[in-house]
Amino acid sequence: MKVLLVGGGGREHALAWRLTRDDPAISIIAAPGNPGISALAKCVPVSATDITALLKLARDEQVDFTLVGPEAPLAEGIVDRFRAEKLPIFGPTRAAAEIETSKAFAKDVMRAAGVPTARAVIATEPAKAKAAAREFGAPVVIKASGLAAGKGVIVAMSLREADTAIDDMLVGNAFGAAGHEVLIEEFMTGEELSVLALTDGVTALPLVPAQDHKRLLDGDRGPNTGGMGAYAPVSLATDALMERVQREILRPTLAELAARGRPFTGVLYAGLMLTPTGPRVVEFNCRFGDPETQAVLSASRLSVPFVDVIGAIARGERIPAGAAVSVNGAAVTIVLAASGYPEKPWSGAEITIPGGLGTEVSVFHAGTKSEGTRLVVSGGRVLAVTGRGHDIEDAQRRAMSAAAKIEFKGRQYRSDIGWRELSRRAGTP
Repeated sequence: MKVLLVGGGGREHALAWRLTRDDPAISIIAAPGNPGISALAKCVPVSATDITALLKLARDEQVDFTLVGPEAPLAEGIVDRFRAEKLPIFGPTRAAAEIETSKAFAKDVMRAAGVPTARAVIATEPAKAKAAAREFGAPVVIKASGLAAGKGVIVAMSLREADTAIDDMLVGNAFGAAGHEVLIEEFMTGEELSVLALTDGVTALPLVPAQDHKRLLDGDRGPNTGGMGAYAPVSLATDALMERVQREILRPTLAELAARGRPFTGVLYAGLMLTPTGPRVVEFNCRFGDPETQAVLSASRLSVPFVDVIGAIARGERIPAGAAVSVNGAAVTIVLAASGYPEKPWSGAEITIPGGLGTEVSVFHAGTKSEGTRLVVSGGRVLAVTGRGHDIEDAQRRAMSAAAKIEFKGRQYRSDIGWRELSRRAGTP
């Protein structure tokens, strides 16, 4: 089996790790990959958004299928191009990927499908947006409709903050074209849950749900980030809740997309808020989340090999009969971030990763590069240290121990990933 893996971050490193763990004989070509992925795959210097070069690479290497990690090539239509060339590929078409690339489109799909989500007003003019903010009251959520590299969501705790965010997006061009249309949303309360469901367009096969930690600092303080860590499983995700997620969210969304001539295949990421009235959608993504993937793939056991499920979807087939997911222990992922992250991350610091971190610890590379014999920081989120154990306490202990031993100047990381789950297990509020 030969697979082309598109991307070069922590999510792609985790995907390569899971593929090789399930099938040690698999051959992976990563474009562009990273220093961590290079231990598992042949890395080639082809950009994840150079679709023409990726097509040539897939043909030249005669890969069995292509697995797309990041959202940018999906938004640019990589799946459409590959399918036109009859090359199997895992991911949604450009039209289906709008479930992530346009929050306004996603809201329209949810409205038509009756999927529970926050009330929202879509605006392109500051006056309309500010009026909507006053209708909802503070706190209120301001979202850029398009892709903004995980930074286009502002939780405004006051109307003044809301006005500033609206002006930044619609007048100040803070997020470029992604922020030329904004959503003003009611603020939802509850715990968040990340559900990553493999889908052939009809059937959804959720992997073990995770909980992400967006804030930079312990205690959920500090600025929002792309994610400082995640853990899986989440005890709130009971069988009853997951059946409700299937019935009220996943199946109706897939059916509505299909009815619009945009059948969605690949992985549908549902970011949920578990509110007092039930699960409601915060956002959809059209690809594997980061850093949730690192924890989810570590904590998920599939009755059919992972590569067989995603391979079938890539070929346009149905998910194999009998495919089921169960919990395989627990996993905690701790992100080590660069100095200055998320505003102005500093690159160039040398990274030291000692040996002997343990067989139940994986260090997934996200923002690293090689300079001769040196490994250095090259991005905001640098490494995702994942500990596996029989429960969350065990997994967190291993992840924390390993994270503390990895060194680079100015590193930042949270020491409380999984704190809500640990509080529940301890019986404390």
